[in-house]
Amino acid sequence: MSETGNRLRKLLESPNFEPQNYVKQLSQQSDGDRDLQEHRQKIQNLADETAQNLKKNVYKNYRQFIETAKEISYLESEMYQLSHILTEQKSIMESITQALLSTDKDETSKEMQAAFPKETEEVKQRTLTSLLEKVEGGKNIMDTPGRHLVYNGDLVEFDVDNMSPIQKVHAFLMNDCLLIATWLPNRRGTVKYKYNALYDLESFAVVNVKDNPPMKDMFKILMFPDSRIFQAENSKIKKEWLEILDETKKNKVTKDRHKKEEEVPASPVRVEASTNPFDVEDDEPADAEENVDLSLDWIQELPEDLDVCIAQRDFEGAVDLLDKLNGYLKDQPVTQRVKELRLKVDERVRQLTEVLVFELSPDRSLRGGPKATRRAVSQLIRLGQSTKACDLFLKNRAAAVQTAIRQLRIEGATLLYIHKLCNIFFTSLLETAKEFEMDFAGNTGCYSAFVVWSRTAMRMFVNAFSKQVFDSKESLSTAAECVKVAKEHCRQLTEIGLDLTFSLQSLLVKDIKAALLSYKDIIMEATKHRNSEEMWRRMNLMTPEALTKLKDEMRSCGVGTFEQYTGDDCWVNLSYTIVAFTKQMMSFLEEGLKLYFPELHMVLLESLREIILVAVQHVDYSLRCEQDPEKKAFVVQNASFLHDTVLPVVERRFEEGVGKPAKQLQDLRKSTRPVRINPESTTSVV
Repeated sequence: MSETGNRLRKLLESPNFEPQNYVKQLSQQSDGDRDLQEHRQKIQNLADETAQNLKKNVYKNYRQFIETAKEISYLESEMYQLSHILTEQKSIMESITQALLSTDKDETSKEMQAAFPKETEEVKQRTLTSLLEKVEGGKNIMDTPGRHLVYNGDLVEFDVDNMSPIQKVHAFLMNDCLLIATWLPNRRGTVKYKYNALYDLESFAVVNVKDNPPMKDMFKILMFPDSRIFQAENSKIKKEWLEILDETKKNKVTKDRHKKEEEVPASPVRVEASTNPFDVEDDEPADAEENVDLSLDWIQELPEDLDVCIAQRDFEGAVDLLDKLNGYLKDQPVTQRVKELRLKVDERVRQLTEVLVFELSPDRSLRGGPKATRRAVSQLIRLGQSTKACDLFLKNRAAAVQTAIRQLRIEGATLLYIHKLCNIFFTSLLETAKEFEMDFAGNTGCYSAFVVWSRTAMRMFVNAFSKQVFDSKESLSTAAECVKVAKEHCRQLTEIGLDLTFSLQSLLVKDIKAALLSYKDIIMEATKHRNSEEMWRRMNLMTPEALTKLKDEMRSCGVGTFEQYTGDDCWVNLSYTIVAFTKQMMSFLEEGLKLYFPELHMVLLESLREIILVAVQHVDYSLRCEQDPEKKAFVVQNASFLHDTVLPVVERRFEEGVGKPAKQLQDLRKSTRPVRINPESTTSVV
C-alpha cells in the first residue's frame, strides 16, 4: 500500500476521527470534482483491501472457528449436566429441610397446645363476625354454619403479566374458603374493606414464587385458567401464609372425609321379598360406601395436583394422574363419594381439554412441522378424544400447507415454480400422513377423515397449480410437463398406501380439456392460413444440415418412411404445408398423450379428427380445382403421404399411448380412398 493509503488508513482508524469534520475539511481543500473523485477512489480501494484481508483472516481461522464451536457445544452439554445435578441436590436438601421443619412444627404445636388452651369454635366465629363487619358486601359470608376464621393479614397484589403492583388487599382465610377484600380509599365508619372474591379451598392451588429481587416474598394462587400473585410483608409472614394455607386445605379434606364416613342412613329400608321371578336381585352390599377407600393422600390431593399440572403445562403428568385414578376406580362400585370426586375431576378434564385444543389451533405457530403437534394430540387421544384430536390435527396441517403455498414466490419460469410447488405440497402431505399413522395407529376410524382431508388439500393444491399453468395461457407442451411432474409426485404417495391420482385427474380435467380445445383451435387456424397460401411446390431446404434436421424430426414423430419422399440435393417431394401440418399434429398428439386420462379420451380423439379433416378437405379441394397436370400429380403425392403414412402413424401412436384402438380415426382413413398418381384421373381424396 502507498504512503498516502497508509496515512488515510491511520486517519480513519484513529479513535478521535469525526466523519463530518473530515468531509467538511476535504471539501474546503479540494480544487474541484476531480480531486473528490480521486479521494473517493482511494477510500474505495481501502475498503476493498480491508474486505479482502477480512476474508483471508476468516479462511485462515476457519478451523479455529469450528474447534471453538465444538468446545462451546461440549461446554453447553456439561453445563446442562451440572444444572441437572444441582437441581437434584436442591430438591434433596429441600425435602430434608421440610422433614426437619415438620418435626419441629409438630413439637412446637404440642407445646403451644399444652401452654395455651385452644380457642373454641364459638370464639373464632365471633372474631370472624367482628372482622367481616369491616368488609363492605361481606354480610352473607357467615350464613354458612361452622365457618370460622383461621388467619388474616394484609397483602399486595401484583399483575401476573408485567409483575407490577395493582392494589393492596386484606385476605381472610377461613376453614373452608379464602376471602379477598380490597382497601377502600374513602372509609365510611368502621368499614375499611370492599368484597373482591371468595374462593373455595378446593378450587385453587397455592404455589411458592421463587424470590427474584426486587420481586420477593410472593406466592401464587392458581384458579385455572386464571391466577393471582400476592406479596407478603416479609419472608416470615409469607412462610406462615404458605404453611397455614396448606394445613387448612388438608384439615378440610380430612374433615370432609370423616364426615362422609360417619354418615349412616336415618332409617333402614326393609326390602320386601318379590314374587316376580324376573326381578333381578341387587347384589351390591349395603356397606359399598365404605368399601371404596378415597382416603389415600394422592386421591385427596388429586384436584390440586391437576390444577398445578395444567398451570405448568405438564400435560403428560395430568393425564397420568387421570389414568391412575381411572385404574383405581375401575372395579369399584359407583358410590356418592365417587360421584362427587368424579365431578371435581371432570371439571379439570374440561380445562385440560381446552388447553390442548388451544395448542392445536391454527392460530398457534405452524413451525416445526407435524411433529410439533404430537404432544397435544397424544394426550387428547389418551383422554378419549381421538375424534377431536384428529379434527384439530388436520385443521392445523391444512393451515400449515396453505401458508407454505401462499409464501411460495412465483417465479418467472412456470415449470420451476411447479417443481417447487409440488415439492412443498407433496412433502408436507407425506410428512402429515406418516405423523397421522404414528399418532392414530390404534384409531382406524380416523383414517376416513384423513382421506377426506387429503382430497381437500389436493383441491387447494390444484387451485394454485391451475392458476399458474392454465390461467396464464402457457403452451400445451409446458402444461404437459407440469402435469407430468404433478403425477410423478402423486405416485410417490402410493409408497404409504395413499393414491390421490384419481383426485388429481378429476380436479384437472376441466382445465386440461379447455387447454386441448384451445390448442386444437390454434392448429386449425394455422393450418387454414397455410392452406390459403398453398402453391403446391416442392420444399427446398437449401442445405444438407437442414434436410438432416427435418429427417430427424420426422423420425422422432414416428414417420420412419420419410426418406422415400426426399429427392436429390436438398429437395423434398412434399409441400411445405403438408410437412408443417404433420409436425404440428404429431406434436399435439404427443402432448395430448402426456395429458391423457380416460375422461379426456373423446376430447383428444375428436380434436385429432377435426385437425386431420382440415388437411384432408384442403387436399380434396385442390385435386378437384387444380388443372395443371404436374401440380395435380404433386397434390396426389401429398395426399398419398397423408393417407398411407401419416394417418397410420397417428392411429398406431394413439393406440400405444391409450391402450385401445381409435375407431373414429380408422373410420376416417377408410372413408378416404387411395389415390392413383394419374393426372387424367378425377378421383378425390374424400
